[in-house]
Formats: sequence, structure tokens, C-alpha cells
Amino acid sequence: MKGFRWPVRVYYEDTDSGGVVYYANYLKYMERARTEWLRGLGFEQDQLASDAGVLFAVRSAKVDFVSPARFNDLLEVSVRMAEQKKASITFEQGVFDSRQPEQALCSGVIRVACVDAGQFKPCPIPDFVVKELVDVG
Repeated sequence: MKGFRWPVRVYYEDTDSGGVVYYANYLKYMERARTEWLRGLGFEQDQLASDAGVLFAVRSAKVDFVSPARFNDLLEVSVRMAEQKKASITFEQGVFDSRQPEQALCSGVIRVACVDAGQFKPCPIPDFVVKELVDVG
């Protein structure tokens, strides 16, 4: 999967009693990568909330766990925008072992909704954000 990639180290706290990454932590890694992708486009989520009055919230997540990551592994988390609609973005994401960057340990399709920061109701993605998404897309 091409597109943006973000490095993540597996810490002991990320693992379960079997010594592998606890399944919910893959979603955390994906969240961090989307945040860094957005930051790379010039947007900080706290500023979007205060200045534009919008937040991005996960609407749905479909995750496929293929192979475990373990303590101290260096991972890469990919972000690729698959679809952009008026009030949502769908991402295709993957978590890869940096030693085998083409073989996903975990993959996901994450749909993020743009919501009004005060009412938490769907709203259009601001035009200045859409412009950057079109340039990246």
C-alpha cells in the first residue's frame, strides 16, 4: 500500500499476555498515522476544532488481523485516502513490519466523519481542507 507511512515502535505496554500486540492497539497506531498524515498536510486537529469548529470522528472501522507484531518491533503504518465525500473520508490503512514493508500484519478500512465541534452532528469538510485533500488525493 503506497501513500503516507508513519513509524511506530512496539512497546511492552502494547502487548498482551502472549507477548504480541493487543488487537485494539492496531487501531491506535492507525489513529496516530492519520493524525500525522493530517499534520503533514498542515492541519492540527485542535486548531481545526477551535478555528473551523470541526472534528473528525471514526464512523466505522473494518480491520483484518493477519499476523502478530511483537515487543520492540519497528512498524510502519500506512495511510491512503480511498474516498472523500462531502462530510467523510474513507482511508485504507495497513500496519507493516519495517523488515517486510510489503506484507501487511494488519489492514483496515476506516471511515471518518467530519462533525460540528459543538453539536457532534455531521457537517461538510471545510473547503480549505478539501483543497488540500484534492491536491494529495
